[in-house]
Amino acid sequence: MRILAAMSGGVDSAVAAARLVEAGHDVVGVHLALSRNRGTLRTGSRGCCTVEDALDARRAANLLGIPFYVWDFSERFADDVVDDFISEYAAGRTPNPCLRCNERIKFAAVLEKALALGFDAVATGHYAEIREDAAGHRELHRAAAWAKDQSYVLGVLTAAQLDHAVFPLGATPSKDEVRAEAAARGLTVAAKPDSYDICFIPDGDTRGWLADKMGAEPGEILDQSGAKVGTHAGAHAFTVGQRKGLNLGVPAPDGRPRFVLEVRPSSNQVVVGPKEALAVAELAGARFSWAGQPPVDAEAGFACQVQVRAHGEPVPAMARVVDAGVDAGSAAAAGARELVIRPEAALDGVAPGQSAVVYVGTRVLGQVTIDRTVSAAPLPAALPVPV
Repeated sequence: MRILAAMSGGVDSAVAAARLVEAGHDVVGVHLALSRNRGTLRTGSRGCCTVEDALDARRAANLLGIPFYVWDFSERFADDVVDDFISEYAAGRTPNPCLRCNERIKFAAVLEKALALGFDAVATGHYAEIREDAAGHRELHRAAAWAKDQSYVLGVLTAAQLDHAVFPLGATPSKDEVRAEAAARGLTVAAKPDSYDICFIPDGDTRGWLADKMGAEPGEILDQSGAKVGTHAGAHAFTVGQRKGLNLGVPAPDGRPRFVLEVRPSSNQVVVGPKEALAVAELAGARFSWAGQPPVDAEAGFACQVQVRAHGEPVPAMARVVDAGVDAGSAAAAGARELVIRPEAALDGVAPGQSAVVYVGTRVLGQVTIDRTVSAAPLPAALPVPV
């Protein structure tokens, strides 16, 4: 096959490309420039897509003897990932930019360009597996090494995208094996630290970055009864489930810690309460998709496991697709449909904007961006209604 290997400059994508070359594929490496104001150097393991990363990717491609290009997707990345991140926080939601990047950049914009140029597939260094069912349909599955499994952030891929996706590292039992292989191949990135945090906020200060982009306006922090218990410098700095950094002026009557329960951007208020008030009995959203063939019983309901964080534990659940408005509290547009998920045990600290990825065993069935949640414990009647 003629394969476009996305090379981030890290060890995973370099080894993925090397395995494809060794397997006899016609491989071309490409590094994605996602920012026009990239830092020259990384800071340890923070950040990615820097000039240093592009040079590391080029060195790996040269060693493998494959053509290498840098594609500028900075404008598309700014529109589809960075601006989306800002608008989601402005609306009081908590987005996952890595998932959006996979959805809109790596397996939409890049794959579209690759197919137009005559490539058969796009390969990345993600830890996930693609298998075929009895009918030959491609399915997305967890990686062999669950500790490194990245199927959660790939849950947005569609059947058409899976048909042109390759993940050479999916069956690798450990990251140590990948590093040892890189060293044996003479790849200089063998000991390079993994990147973490949000790539476009390399210093890790999300609160400061949002304040710079959105401004900061002081507002009230309320308890569940609507009483003022503190102030904040900007509601966008908070997310559901947050405990640290609240700086409350009025302690809870029972002396226990309080957590963020709700962010109200329209009134610039933050609502806090006890940990048990974070328990969620149901979550739903209209922005859902299937990673491969959809379930045959989607409307009747089906058993699954749901995972709401990249490194979270899957929880047994029941899910079904319903018309918007069927379930009380639906915020979906008229005529839309929702994926509604009810976990067997309540989930803690689930925020609108997060992604819930649905599994059946190791298979990724699909995902939904959470629009609304239903609390396992009703809020007090005195809680004021948002305006």
